[in-house]
Amino acid sequence: MSFVILVPLLPLLAALMVLVGDEGTRRQRAKMAVYPIGGAFLGAIATLWWVATQGPITLRFYDPASPATLAFPIGFYIDRLSAVMMVLISGVGTIIYTYSIGYMYQDPHDRRYLALIGFTTSVLLCMVSSANLMMLFLFWQVLSYMLYLLAHNHAHAATLDGAFRTFTLLRVGDVAFLSGTVLAYQLYGTFEFQALFAKAAETPVMLSPWPSFEISGPTAVTLLLFIGGMSKSAQFPLHFWLPRSLYAPTPVHALLHAGIINAGGFLINRLAPLYGLSSTTLHVAFVVGTLTAILGATMMLAQNDIKKTLGFSTIGQMGYMIMECGLGAFSLAVFHLIAHGLFKATVFLNCGNVIHKARQDPESPHADPREEEKEFSSLTWSTGFATTLLIPLLILLVTHGVLRIPLLESQGTVIFLFFIWITSSQAILTLTRLRAIASWKVSSAMLLTLLFVVFVYLFAVESFTAFLYPNPAEVASYFQAAALPNWLFDSMVVMATILTVVSWGYLYMRAHGHGRTMWIPGWVEGLRVRLYVVFMNRLYMDELYQALGRAVMRVVHRIDKRNARWSE
Repeated sequence: MSFVILVPLLPLLAALMVLVGDEGTRRQRAKMAVYPIGGAFLGAIATLWWVATQGPITLRFYDPASPATLAFPIGFYIDRLSAVMMVLISGVGTIIYTYSIGYMYQDPHDRRYLALIGFTTSVLLCMVSSANLMMLFLFWQVLSYMLYLLAHNHAHAATLDGAFRTFTLLRVGDVAFLSGTVLAYQLYGTFEFQALFAKAAETPVMLSPWPSFEISGPTAVTLLLFIGGMSKSAQFPLHFWLPRSLYAPTPVHALLHAGIINAGGFLINRLAPLYGLSSTTLHVAFVVGTLTAILGATMMLAQNDIKKTLGFSTIGQMGYMIMECGLGAFSLAVFHLIAHGLFKATVFLNCGNVIHKARQDPESPHADPREEEKEFSSLTWSTGFATTLLIPLLILLVTHGVLRIPLLESQGTVIFLFFIWITSSQAILTLTRLRAIASWKVSSAMLLTLLFVVFVYLFAVESFTAFLYPNPAEVASYFQAAALPNWLFDSMVVMATILTVVSWGYLYMRAHGHGRTMWIPGWVEGLRVRLYVVFMNRLYMDELYQALGRAVMRVVHRIDKRNARWSE
């Protein structure tokens, strides 16, 4: 099965085809380079079929028992997780490269740009198929450098500043990742994934960084690696590099938001057996992911720029993905990763067309007066309320009472049902208009949305989980490791229910044209305005970053002056 090496090498070949040659054949070479990248996509599909039917593929160009592994740790381990990621990356990479040929046609540096797209796709494919932790770190590090180069227009001051901030902040995550890698080797003596998992499970290790404080070896390693994942996947408070990188060409963001930023979710799934040994790290991931999801979605609503809106939407979705990992639903996180990657790549590619049209037509987008809704539809509102609250409650009672599924004894089952409910409620609340002339059509759309979400999540629960993690005991162990205290878990479900009820009530009371109003105290309205300004300014994280940088530079200058006096 050595042909799998061609999958990451073909995009590299495409990059070389673009770079090598004279200026006269540049366009022809750029178009021909589509075929190697497309070939990588076909090879990834073939690899996925082989792995699904024959088992994982292992290729090593080193001896795991030799110290030389540290110098040349290049090898490939492709299981179902790696194969799925390879199909996603190569497929999205093919579309983005093909789109970029026309999009960057008049750019004077399009040759460099297209070569970077091919090289980045190759790096991503090598990273997700890495045979050991050291190789994973090396390509993780290269990917950080690629994000700086992909900013492309370094002659533009804002672009250069954003690229530098991205590079600087990702160094924090890379240092933590390297520290976790070194600590893992020191504790367990290997970089090989399977051997690392086995030794971590067989030999419990306790560390004492300072007196009267102990931490388990798996917790220390996974926390450090998680910080690396936080930086790459833009988790709060390491998220503010992403909005600053939005000056890059739009296809770059399609690749970034569809592939690169998913690295944190892939990392946790790649090391799932190690993360399953640390409930502490999973709880930290849950808290960080939840906070990121809430803040990212809130900041998204306060932006007035289309790319920033999409960028903060991605931050919120990445928080959602990390939160799923923190709950032990690793397969659900991968499913979310794939769905978001395909969706966001499409949206960002279309975003370029929208921006171009808005520049040509200052009155775009146009408001169609025919779309103005004249009356409030009680039928539509009642359908939405029942669809998001009463029907899921009925399903829950039937599942627990009639089918005898022990929901109260299994947080894992409740988690999947909870995500089904909260996702369908969010979709219906945000995508459905309460006032419509043909209200029965909107009501039907609500019911179809619920059925579609239920079907998709049931597929994720049954088929996709069984595909990625065929051992049910392994899946159960992850949920057990991530289990929250019952009072906290129940409080979360109750709070989400209350928020959904309040949301529907708010929409009903604030709807125009039906004679109802909603009284809001003055201090609440003032607080809402202040919070809007704070979220519109992205929590002032950029200003805090600059103040921290100035403080560090003052300390450095003082140390330099003191050393200069001592040397005299």
